[in-house]
Amino acid sequence: MEEVVRAETIGRVLVVTLNRPDARNAINAAVAKEIEEQLDRLERDHSLWVGVLTGSPPAFSAGADLKEIAAGQGAKLSTARGGFAGIVERSRKKPLIAAVEGAALAGGCEIVLACDLIVAGQSASFGLPEVKRSLVAGGGGLFRLFDRLPSSIATEMILTGNPIAAPVAEQFGMVNRLSGDGNALEAALNLAEQICENAPLSVWESLGVTQHYKQSRDAELFKRSSEALIRVMQSEDLNEGLRAFIEKRAPNWAGK
Repeated sequence: MEEVVRAETIGRVLVVTLNRPDARNAINAAVAKEIEEQLDRLERDHSLWVGVLTGSPPAFSAGADLKEIAAGQGAKLSTARGGFAGIVERSRKKPLIAAVEGAALAGGCEIVLACDLIVAGQSASFGLPEVKRSLVAGGGGLFRLFDRLPSSIATEMILTGNPIAAPVAEQFGMVNRLSGDGNALEAALNLAEQICENAPLSVWESLGVTQHYKQSRDAELFKRSSEALIRVMQSEDLNEGLRAFIEKRAPNWAGK
C-alpha cells in the first residue's frame, strides 16, 4: 500500500511530500497523523535543520477531504497537538518551507500559511474557497492570510472564495521565491541550503521569537475561527454544499 506521506532526507533537510495525488492530496486522518509524525522527526533529530513540505502533482493540496467530512469524520482530520493536518497549530523550533506546485486551496492553503517561507511554481495558486461550500476556514487562514497579503486582497479572497495565482502572490510578498513549473522543490531546497549555512541555534532561537509572537496572537483567533466553523457546520447549507460538491452541481443556498 502506497504511503500517503513520503519523507526523505537531503543533507540536513527533511523533505515531506503529501502523496494522495488521485485525491489532490486532500487531508484525511492518515495524512494528518503522518504529517505530525514527520514534524516530530524534524524536531527531535539534531542532524535535521530545516524542513520542506510539498505535494505530489498535480496539486499541493485541496485541503480537507470533504468526503470524510460528509461521512462525519471531520474531527479525525486534526491532531491534538497540531490541529488541522497535524500542523496548523503546531509549535515548532525549526524552519519549514512550503514548496507549492499546482493548487493550494482551503486547508491546503492553510497548511502553506502555517509554514515559515513559501516557494511556488509559476502555475501554483492559493485560495480559501470554504464559503463556496458553506464552511469557514478554521485552520488559521482567516487571520494568517493578512500576515502575507494586503488587507484588501486577503479580504476579497476570503469573501469570494476565489484564488490568486502565484505571480500575484509573489508580487504582494506572500511568496518568497517564484520558480518555473516543476522546479519549486529545487528552489525550496536552494533556500533551505542558504538557511543551513547559518548557525542552527541562532536560526532556531530567532524563529522561536517570531513563533512566540504568532502563537500568543493566534490562540484567541483560532478559538473564534473554531466557534464560527461550529456554527456553520450546524446549518442546513452545509449539507447542501457537501451534497453539491459530491454531485458536482451548483448549490442551492437557503441561508439557514
